[in-house]
Amino acid sequence: MLVFKKSRVVGISIFSFALVVSAGSTFAQDHFNAKGSPPSSFTSQLQDNLRNSLPFDDQRDFAESRRGFIAEPGSRQILAANGSVVWDMTRYDFLLEGTDFDSIHPSLQRQATLNMNFGLYEVVPDFIYQVRGFDLANMTIVRGESGWILFDVLLTSQTAAAALRLVNEQLGELPVRAVVYSHSHIDHFGGVRGVISEQEVQSGAVQVIAPSGFMEEAIAENVYAGNAMSRRAGLQYGRRIPSGPFGQVDSAIGKALAAGTTGLIAPTMVIEDSYEEHFIDGVRMVFQNTPGTEAPAEMNTWFPDQKVFWAAENITATIHNVYTLRGALVRDALQWSKQINEALYRFGQDAEVLVSSHNWPRWGNERIQQVMRTQRDAYANLNNQVLNLANQGVTINEIHNEYKVPTSLAQQWNARQYHGSEFHNSRAVLNRYLGYWDGNPATLAPLSPADSAPLYVEMMGGATAIISRGQVLHDAGQYRLAMEILNKLVYAQPENSQAKDLLASVFEQLGYQYESASMRNVFLSSAQELRNGAPAVAAPRGTSPSLARAMTTTQWWDSVATRVDSGLADGTNFTMNFSSPDTQQNFVVEMSGGTLSNIEGYLSDDADVTITMNRSDLETVIMGQETLASQLQAGIGTVTGNQAVLLQLASVLVTFNSSFEVMPGTGN
Repeated sequence: MLVFKKSRVVGISIFSFALVVSAGSTFAQDHFNAKGSPPSSFTSQLQDNLRNSLPFDDQRDFAESRRGFIAEPGSRQILAANGSVVWDMTRYDFLLEGTDFDSIHPSLQRQATLNMNFGLYEVVPDFIYQVRGFDLANMTIVRGESGWILFDVLLTSQTAAAALRLVNEQLGELPVRAVVYSHSHIDHFGGVRGVISEQEVQSGAVQVIAPSGFMEEAIAENVYAGNAMSRRAGLQYGRRIPSGPFGQVDSAIGKALAAGTTGLIAPTMVIEDSYEEHFIDGVRMVFQNTPGTEAPAEMNTWFPDQKVFWAAENITATIHNVYTLRGALVRDALQWSKQINEALYRFGQDAEVLVSSHNWPRWGNERIQQVMRTQRDAYANLNNQVLNLANQGVTINEIHNEYKVPTSLAQQWNARQYHGSEFHNSRAVLNRYLGYWDGNPATLAPLSPADSAPLYVEMMGGATAIISRGQVLHDAGQYRLAMEILNKLVYAQPENSQAKDLLASVFEQLGYQYESASMRNVFLSSAQELRNGAPAVAAPRGTSPSLARAMTTTQWWDSVATRVDSGLADGTNFTMNFSSPDTQQNFVVEMSGGTLSNIEGYLSDDADVTITMNRSDLETVIMGQETLASQLQAGIGTVTGNQAVLLQLASVLVTFNSSFEVMPGTGN
């Protein structure tokens, strides 16, 4: 049936048609998947309740997100040199229709609409500007005495170049004098080669500034579990599902990840102390190192003369991930809160503008202090209340159902769970302090799901009984209960298409209901994989030249060690000396106990083989373009001793599949 619904997501009161579909109706013609389901009556009722219980009358974010708009480029697409599309904002135009979609959590739809900013914005007149909507992050532009100072340069060189081009077109062309990396996540530095060159840095024309530990952390997070992290990131960011009311709508801190090429230029200035004051192209800045917050290496910046506080990614318009679903080390919610509190008392008492690397700025001291306190309290409450419950016996398998965000915080838009969620963040806090075990011996060394599921299916009376009961639960809106039993069946019978289709429908309703963009994308992506199989993902393009140069030789050998199949390597023992004359580095690489290890600063007196190769020549190996053996065969470097060791090493290395199966029965 057609009903009028009052939109609350675009910042003004308008009336628009919204299609509400009963649970038994079909909506496949409007869904990207032929087997897709509309929002059920239970989901629609939940969304209606949320529209009436959340503070949609608070419109400040809409005013702030639009403030200072200057211009957008002529096209809402950004193209690579070969004409391929690396960024396309038009795929989100459905959010501008003013329709309340029951297939999207109302709060998430509000956030997704706010993130429709696209173009150049003035933040502080004649001083600070932002380009928003060109990538997951923002590029922030500061006018110095003689040129631009760029804070965070997006993910890809194509989007970064397009952003700087818009700046120069609208504000007058100036040279880039400095680039500041706020932290070690690639969406904040990967586009650097689109705005400056290595030659400009080497000549001293451009400074590159980063927090302590930046280079190590920028590489390390993605090296050791990179293949798995990439596969999981596809789920978290909804890369394989179309954008639309039934698919990917937002990524909480921006729309999505751009395509294109990434790179890195090493910093020329590293901020080592907790606080450091510097003049960068005539602009006074106070850098605040905040390690162990949103990233292991991160820093805020205070502009004392303009009373502007740059919060990096420590304060955004959402509660962030303490545990990110793509996979990374668990972050410290308490330390995060304390660093925000330190910034609040050191800078926030005077700040008149708060600007971040995602979402939109805030203006006015009262507003800024309110946002900073809310975010401080949200992370502290998460940490403290989880520990409160844990100390009363609540376990990691229960905490996400027990921890509740206090109402006073839940009514603040910037404490809503768009990126992180109380579900996976609460489990992360408990895991940080107590680990994954819940104290029950039965869960200490459990069977793998595929091994335990057949017994569950047998004891539940078989597939027919489970599907029948699962359908009843689904039709009653008991989606998490339906998921519990259908998931067992899918693990026991991965080829049971009826079970997979029903579980996909359950995932879909849950995806519609979740406020967290990360959780929505995971559930909807998994529903598609259950129906159609896991997507074929092209093999990684390899490490870019600049990232290869940034990776230490030890990090590279450590990454090689993760590819060793211990079953194949067990019983193989060798010692290798590896030297790089151009960097004057020596390593001992040993294979023993089915494990590859390396240590810098030593050479073995009785090595089986010795390889000498300049570090600069190793970089093609790190990029995946060559192997050690092929380089040596080409006369690049020298090898003495038992050359068969290289064949032994190659024979036990696994080549990772970028499309590995996550849910059973989804492989191609």
